[in-house]
Amino acid sequence: MVRAFANLANELEEAGYTAAEIQALKSEVDHYEKVRNEVKLASGDYIDLKMYEPAMRHLIDTYIRAEESEKVSAFDDMSLVQLIVERGTDVVNALPKGIRENKESVAETIENNVRKLIIDEQPINPKYYEQMSELLDALIKQRKQEALDYQKYLQRVVELTKKIKNPTEGASYPKSLNTAAKRALYDNLGKIEGLAMAIDAAVLASKQDDWRSNLIKVKKVRFAIKRVIESYKLSRTGESSGEATEKPATYGAETGESIDDLIDRILELVTNQNEY
Repeated sequence: MVRAFANLANELEEAGYTAAEIQALKSEVDHYEKVRNEVKLASGDYIDLKMYEPAMRHLIDTYIRAEESEKVSAFDDMSLVQLIVERGTDVVNALPKGIRENKESVAETIENNVRKLIIDEQPINPKYYEQMSELLDALIKQRKQEALDYQKYLQRVVELTKKIKNPTEGASYPKSLNTAAKRALYDNLGKIEGLAMAIDAAVLASKQDDWRSNLIKVKKVRFAIKRVIESYKLSRTGESSGEATEKPATYGAETGESIDDLIDRILELVTNQNEY
């Protein structure tokens, strides 16, 4: 609609529009452009359109608004989630006027963007982000039940966002788990440090260049994971295992997960790690 208007903006009178109709069109375009911006921000899609924004803002500034343009988000290349982490509760002031003046809209916009981050990051560490999703659900429930005042809610959602953005703030890990991949293995394998470290080492030793796109190379990584799982299971049947006090691995009677299912689950998790 904005582009169609801009194409004819300089020739509206010649096209047969009256002065009143031209003003009405400008008001309508201005209104729906603002609605578009607020919906885009609330849904978390604004960052995907940043290359498109300069051209759109130019059209608005040239043909719709005489006053200096106010950016919908003073976010530049940052997402709303990144702003929450950096600015804390002051992020509300960066939201569009139509959102920040309504507490319900502010809350829903923040929740939608945080939820989007959880969904995007879920494949990297399913167990951890499942916990973060549950915490977000609980926070939303408290807000809707008016069990939290607005400022306390904002503080809580900022704290949660920081944990989601940086998992090391949301959980306590052994010092040996010094990479995101190791921590993901740890979280998704019953928090067994030795097993996570062994699988990490096996993957690093077996993976080859561009292994994800080559079935034979994938099978090599899977076989390396299988060897660790099988040797670890055997070692736990002995009496001299140094890991005897750790929790059981997440397969067998506890979850009903077969060895093959476990291996496939770990392989998928490994495939999703940027470090590998």
